[in-house]
Amino acid sequence: MTSTNAHTNRPTNTPANTTTTAITNIAALVTNDPSLGDGSRIGLIQDAAVVIGGDRVVWVGESSKAPATDNSVDAGGRAAVPGYVDSHSHLVFAGDRTQEFNARMSGRPYSAGGIRTTVAATRAATDDELGANVAKYLAEALHQGTTTQETKSGYGLTVADEARALRVAALHTDEVTYLGAHIVAPELADDPAAYVGLVTGEMLDACAPYARWVDVFCEKGAFDGDQARAILTAGMAKGLIPRVHANQLSYGPGVQLAVELDAASADHCTHLTDADVDALAHSRTVATLLPGAEFSTRAEWPDARRLLDAGATVALSTDCNPGSSFTSSMAFCIALAVRDMGMTPDEAIWSATAGGAAALRRTDVGRLAPGARADLVLLDAPSHVHLAYRPGVPLTHAVWRAGERVR
Repeated sequence: MTSTNAHTNRPTNTPANTTTTAITNIAALVTNDPSLGDGSRIGLIQDAAVVIGGDRVVWVGESSKAPATDNSVDAGGRAAVPGYVDSHSHLVFAGDRTQEFNARMSGRPYSAGGIRTTVAATRAATDDELGANVAKYLAEALHQGTTTQETKSGYGLTVADEARALRVAALHTDEVTYLGAHIVAPELADDPAAYVGLVTGEMLDACAPYARWVDVFCEKGAFDGDQARAILTAGMAKGLIPRVHANQLSYGPGVQLAVELDAASADHCTHLTDADVDALAHSRTVATLLPGAEFSTRAEWPDARRLLDAGATVALSTDCNPGSSFTSSMAFCIALAVRDMGMTPDEAIWSATAGGAAALRRTDVGRLAPGARADLVLLDAPSHVHLAYRPGVPLTHAVWRAGERVR
């Protein structure tokens, strides 16, 4: 915990002109700092308080020892967790794929072909319509406790449409990913080499200024290992950091390529060999699991237990998109991960917060310890375990993002 000034009783790392707020009477506080609380990976503190100064956490500890502050909020015996960090979503889109979902739930297996439906609708949408959609889904996620959100392009597949998708996304979030390599554009379906040339050339030039990340769907029906390597290395040469849609629908080279290129994350990781698991465990590439996709496609669940036992870093994310995982609820994904992927509630909350931060190579979010950005979720429950214990129940009571109460 942070020390206090003996004369003012304010946290010592708080500037004198900064307004401070104490959130006290927290039943159980997840800090994700093992040096705090019970010493576990989630650093759980019972009967806790958090002090916010400006946009930062400046003190955490037992509620009875909280320093003097300008304002106070009584948590009423509720639990508090870091704001969720959703490191994988596809929010720049138009249209609806209800019919595809209905058909799939009636027995048709999922394939990546439905992406083309969204591409057509997205190309036809105006900038304002796309921006309104992004704002809507970001607000929906924030209302549920997601305070950091990554999102991608990938539903334009032309130079102009991919660039505008990223331009729109960058107005709403700092975590923007260039995914021109989602699938081969329909008009170049018979010449995938030409499309790879476009993605690594003119399209990349137009898109790189708006993005932090470069991604590729390395999968049968999308891009093979050689194509994916060319796309990612071209993006890296432009200063973008790689991440990979890897091993979702089948075994393949995606995970090994992600580790080889020191990608921030390999996302999906549903079909893994022992060599894939070992590679992830001995790298800093995060295995980002997206249980909403398996739920919505009735596919095989990723084996989180196998990855965790091997020592891999695991994140949870929603994969919010109109086709295969149309959910913005991190709490729902936590419940799925605990019920069907072998995770404990402690592991799931860590993966949905600190794990997501690791997948975005962020140290300022995903934790509630001095120096972290003040992103906090109060739950209408005495413990974070209720996120899995009471699935589907709207447990988010209040949300702070960068020190401001936004719900």
